[in-house]
Amino acid sequence: MGALGVTDKFTESVYVLANEPSVALYRLQEHVRRSLPELAQHKADMQRWEEQSQGAIYTVEYACSAVKSLVDSSVYFRSVEGLLKQAISIRDHMNTSAQGHSQEKLSPPPSLA
Repeated sequence: MGALGVTDKFTESVYVLANEPSVALYRLQEHVRRSLPELAQHKADMQRWEEQSQGAIYTVEYACSAVKSLVDSSVYFRSVEGLLKQAISIRDHMNTSAQGHSQEKLSPPPSLA
């Protein structure tokens, strides 16, 4: 192979090496341009799902808080129940006493003999 053949091969190698990065960058740019819309859609979908998930988490946390408040309130409900039972008992006792007094007023006085 003569000097011309070596020079041609050297020139061809330099040309390939010089252009190879630009070809790779072109392919990369082509790939990004082709896949970017799909990736952007996936990102938007993920953001929407995250917002929905955050809303659901808030709802569940709020419901758990409400249930815990109800459980904590059971002490007060039991207290109110006890007070109501006591009030009913007092009312019944007062009604019984009032009926007893009414009957004493209606019965004739004992005769003095």
